[in-house]
Amino acid sequence: QVQLVESGGGLVQAGDSLRVSCAASGRTSTTNGMGWFRQGPGKDREFVAAIRWSGSRPYYADFVKGRFTISGDNTKKLMSLQMNSLKPEDTAVYYCAASRSFTGIYSVKDYDYWGQGTQVTVSS
Repeated sequence: QVQLVESGGGLVQAGDSLRVSCAASGRTSTTNGMGWFRQGPGKDREFVAAIRWSGSRPYYADFVKGRFTISGDNTKKLMSLQMNSLKPEDTAVYYCAASRSFTGIYSVKDYDYWGQGTQVTVSS
């Protein structure tokens, strides 16, 4: 099993920046990559960004390109999401997820382990 713990959420104003992090523990050697998803009020959980532990290029949803940056530390098993130029529509619970195969990355079904989520609220 792999345990994921998110941190760093909070309340910010539009245009501000925020960094959320995810610490992985347990059998992390069985995973090949990690990702961030988010779920806004009344919405489905959606893909935000993902990265392979091996350090290949990151993947982003179109709506965060140029604003969010995902990074991963394979040694520390720590993943972060730097979010800049935040908008009220970025308000959501942000979830960290880990994938064993990492053959698919955009769907909730592509991930095997999930954190509890951290709330990000952006006020206008």
